[in-house]
Amino acid sequence: MKRLFDLIVSTILLVVLSPIIAATAILVRFKLGSPIVFKQQRPGQHGVPFYVYKFRTMTSEKDSLGNLLPDHLRLTAFGSLMRKFSLDELLQLVNVVKGDLSLIGPRPLLMEYLPLYNEEQAKRHLVKPGITGWAQIHGRNAVSWEERFERDVWYVENQSLALDFKILLLTVKKVIRSEGVSNANHVTMPTFQGTTSHSEG
Repeated sequence: MKRLFDLIVSTILLVVLSPIIAATAILVRFKLGSPIVFKQQRPGQHGVPFYVYKFRTMTSEKDSLGNLLPDHLRLTAFGSLMRKFSLDELLQLVNVVKGDLSLIGPRPLLMEYLPLYNEEQAKRHLVKPGITGWAQIHGRNAVSWEERFERDVWYVENQSLALDFKILLLTVKKVIRSEGVSNANHVTMPTFQGTTSHSEG
C-alpha cells in the first residue's frame, strides 16, 4: 500500500508541478549554468546505493588548487531561495516513481556516514528513505544529528499510512513557512562525524 500511495501521489505531483519544475530548470540554467541537475550517490534501504536527483543550488567555483570552495561561498541568493521553498527537491519525485525513494522516510544522507552510525541510528536504513519525514517536520536542519536520528528511528518503529499522510500535510506547512532550512552555523547541516559516547549517554 505504501508503494501504491507513493506512486500515485508522486505521479500526480509531477504532473501538477510540471510548470514549476520547468520554470525552475530554466532559471537554474540561466542563473547557475550547466549542469542543471545535481546527481549524487546516496544510501537507500539497507544501505544499497542509488543516485538522488536535485536541482543545483550552488556554483562550481574552485580555489587555486582545484578544490570546490566551501558551501557558504558557493550558495547564491537564488540557491538560498530555492532551498527556502524546497524547489531543489522537486526532482526527487522522479526518484519516488523509480522506486529509489518513498515520499515519507528518513532523508538519504551521504554514503560516508554509513560506518559512523551506532546500532540504534543504523535502524533508519531498515526502511526506504524519503523526500520528507518525521525529522523534517520536527526541526529539519535546525536540530542536532542525534535528535534527527532519534526522530528517524521513531518513524521506522511507528510507520503507517496515516502517519505518512500526516507528515505530508505538515511538510507543506513547513515549506510554506520555510522553517528549519538551515542549521545555526551552517547553510544546511554540519558534517556528521559520528556520535560521541557522551552524546549517546
